[in-house]
Amino acid sequence: MARTAPKVERLAEDGEAMTDALGTVLAAAEENGTVTWSDVSDDLTSGEWGRLIESGLLIDADGEGFVIDDPEGVREALEESDAAPSEDDEDSGWSKWDKLAGLATLGLFAGYSMTSVRDVIAGGFIDIFLGPLNDMLPFYAVILVLAIITGTTSTILQDNLMDMSGMGDHQEKMEDLKERRKAAKERDDQEALDRLEEEQMELMTDQMGMFKQQFRPMVWIMLVNIPLFLWLYWIVFGAGVGTSPVITLPIFGEVEAWRNGVAGPIQAWIIWYFLCSLSFTQIIRKALNVETTPTG
Repeated sequence: MARTAPKVERLAEDGEAMTDALGTVLAAAEENGTVTWSDVSDDLTSGEWGRLIESGLLIDADGEGFVIDDPEGVREALEESDAAPSEDDEDSGWSKWDKLAGLATLGLFAGYSMTSVRDVIAGGFIDIFLGPLNDMLPFYAVILVLAIITGTTSTILQDNLMDMSGMGDHQEKMEDLKERRKAAKERDDQEALDRLEEEQMELMTDQMGMFKQQFRPMVWIMLVNIPLFLWLYWIVFGAGVGTSPVITLPIFGEVEAWRNGVAGPIQAWIIWYFLCSLSFTQIIRKALNVETTPTG
C-alpha cells in the first residue's frame, strides 16, 4: 500500500469524479476478474479511463483486459479518502503530522547555535540511549553504527513517503508535450499551440505540488538525523572525544584528532560520518530495492 496510497491521492486531487471512476473500475475488476473499457464505458469517460491507466493503478493483463494493481491497497486508500477528506492540505498534500514534524525539525536546528538547547537534547536525552554505545565501542565504530541507523531510517522513510513513479509520469508528459509543441510549430498550428500552452501551465502547477510532496520525507529524515548529529557534535566538543589520539581515515590518512579539519574547515568526524553514511545508504537501498530517482 506504500506506493498505492500516493497514486490514489494524486487521482483524488483531480476531483471526486476520478475517485468515483476508480471505485467503479475496482468493483468491475473484482466482479469479473478483469475489466475492459466496454465494461465501464457507461459510467466513466474515456479520459478518466486513460487517466487510470496512466496512473499505474490499472494495468494490462496480457491482452485479456485490465486488472487493478494492489486492489486491497486501492480499497483502503479510497476508504481513508472518504473517511478523512480534510486530513491533508489540498495545496501541499501535507498532513497535520507532517507539519508538526516540520515545526519540530526547525526547533531542533536551534541546537546547532544554542549550547543550552544542544545540552538538553544531546546531553540530557539522546546520551541516555547512546552513551552506553559510546562506552562500549571506539568512537569511529560509534559513528559507523549511527551512519547505518540514519541510512536505514532515511531509506525506509523515502520508500514509504515518496512516489517516484509520479515524477516519472510527469517527466514523460513534459517530453510528450515538447514533441507535440514542436510538431505544432512545424505545421504553424497556432490554435494547437495555444492549447498546448494551457496544458503546459497545468503541468507546471502539478510540478510545484510534486516538489512539495517529494520534500515530505526530508522533514521526517531530519527529525531523526538531527538529534543523532547533535549528539555527535556534543560528544566531540563536550566530552573530550575530539582530542582523542591519532586516527587514520581512508583517503585523508592520519589525523591528530576528530575535531581537526581535514578538508578545509570540515572536521574529521564529519568526513568519517558522511563516508560511512553514503556507503551504507547505497548498500541499504540496493538491499531493499528502493528507487530514489523518477520512474515511469
